[in-house]
Amino acid sequence: MTSGVVLLIQPFSNNALHRVIKTPRMYFMDTGLCAYLAGWNSPEALERGAMNGAFFETWVVTEIYKSYINMGKNPPLYFYRDSNNKEIDLLICQNATLYPIEIKKGTQPKNATKNFSVLKKFADADNGQKALAGNGAVICLAPDVIPIDRMNCYVPAWII
Repeated sequence: MTSGVVLLIQPFSNNALHRVIKTPRMYFMDTGLCAYLAGWNSPEALERGAMNGAFFETWVVTEIYKSYINMGKNPPLYFYRDSNNKEIDLLICQNATLYPIEIKKGTQPKNATKNFSVLKKFADADNGQKALAGNGAVICLAPDVIPIDRMNCYVPAWII
């Protein structure tokens, strides 16, 4: 039985991709406890801290995870990282479609979707385990949903 304090997100891979690093990502489920243990005793200390982006990412990932759990569903969450250091913070895998999500602590971060194109190789997989690339999102501090291009948009964190 687990305590539920830590969440491990597994890397996404299929047989066509052998260069994925297999180490899972770890997130603290209780961001209040995480802030306390890190010595961030005020919102100002958290905002100015060197790890504020990582803390924001943790909050976003755990909120998405909890939304699936609260609906009684198994969260289909993964992350992507390859040996070329191309990363996607979160992949939601539903109905053989991969929905990429980047998490950035800014209002409209530049080049946040640059690694989404790596998902094309999963659609072109020749091993029978194809996955389509779906619409992507950059979860950030934007004031509203803002289109980036035809397939991607900025999504404000308050929506999740």
